[in-house]
Amino acid sequence: MNDTVGGRLRGRVALVTGGTRGVGAGIARALVEAGAEVLVCARRPPEVPLPGVEFRAVDLRDRTAVFDFVGGLPRLDVLVNNVGGSPYRPLGEGDVERHARVVELNLITPLTVSLAAYEHLKRARGSVVMIGSVSGSRPSPGTAAYGAAKAGLEHLARSMAVEWAPDVRVNTLVVGMVRTELSHLHYGGSDGLDAVARTVPAGRLADPADIGAAAVFLASDDAAYISGASLLMHGGGERPAFLDAATANKGGG
Repeated sequence: MNDTVGGRLRGRVALVTGGTRGVGAGIARALVEAGAEVLVCARRPPEVPLPGVEFRAVDLRDRTAVFDFVGGLPRLDVLVNNVGGSPYRPLGEGDVERHARVVELNLITPLTVSLAAYEHLKRARGSVVMIGSVSGSRPSPGTAAYGAAKAGLEHLARSMAVEWAPDVRVNTLVVGMVRTELSHLHYGGSDGLDAVARTVPAGRLADPADIGAAAVFLASDDAAYISGASLLMHGGGERPAFLDAATANKGGG
């Protein structure tokens, strides 16, 4: 067990949406290490076993199924709205319905699950952790609908934190680039991953365990006075392109 998180959430029940791989699986593992009873829900089970994690098959876009599943839980203390994602699709190359589905998955689904969980969380004086993205605060060519949805998710969390206070805390982890089992689809092989990592001040992409540790913190009593906050997890951000351009022009002539 990781001593930095061990026991922080002992006796609590946590639900991670879409927690079967990548960032979601990293969060689920961290919650287990912190002592929580952890459920993950998605359409398909994890390909790699997650020890100590219970899987439930739920189509999170089916609002009736979401309310039936969440409402049927005996208890819920922590909700991590992790489900989301988007294929690369320039705005002009997809019809409106395809872009709308991206917004639905990344914004409407977390809202739906949060509403379904509210009574549980209120009784438990629990916590919601939204998994946001730096794409919500910067141009996102090729994933514009995703970026717009993540911007909306962060705003939703702030409003929810006010409306549901003091019973439920709501915060957002604003996540940058993460090295997962699917990273090669976005950045290429090891050379591409290394090149992308060099653009991050921290010198590497995040690991799912990094995101998991932060989620544990926000869900725990250590963050009891933190609500409506957005925690940046991007390794220092991105080196501004103009600096590289300026450096390249030095020594000219």
